[in-house]
Amino acid sequence: MSEERDNRLDIIWAPWRMAYIGGEKKPKQEEPLAFLPGAEPSCFICQGAVSPPAADKERYILERTGHSIILFNRYPYNNGHLLVAPKRHIARLDLLTAEERADLLDSVTRWVAALEKVVNAEGFNIGLNLGRVAGAGLPGHLHWHIIPRWNGDTNFVTTCGSLKVIPQSMDALWDLLKEQMG
Repeated sequence: MSEERDNRLDIIWAPWRMAYIGGEKKPKQEEPLAFLPGAEPSCFICQGAVSPPAADKERYILERTGHSIILFNRYPYNNGHLLVAPKRHIARLDLLTAEERADLLDSVTRWVAALEKVVNAEGFNIGLNLGRVAGAGLPGHLHWHIIPRWNGDTNFVTTCGSLKVIPQSMDALWDLLKEQMG
């Protein structure tokens, strides 16, 4: 005796991917931003570093510290995929000051702890790509990726269907992380 198969299709909703597929349009700026010395005006991290706090949710900025900016990756590998970058537009590790290095590592540490609590991450991939040939999508501005991982987060959909399911919107997770970090 065979069981009846449910022929309904599951719907995977990821509306932010359309911006990536169609080429993202830059957000309109009401007034010109006052960039930091050495900043690159076309760099989304530099734009975020000087944008007004009222734009943080729209830009998915979670925090600015003395030397760092923490924001969501708009095209995440997994739910909670964060970027931690120096505020200065620099492309090389040897250009970081001791204060920037300490601030960046402290930021990575604190946001890993926040993601463990908020999304129950069981592990993390943390790293950076130095230079375009190493995979850097934004080679002029250093940034570390924090990618939460869970046991079993790679399954048949990912391996056979070339598809990644991300179950939570960045807006909802932004709210939860901001609440967690006070």
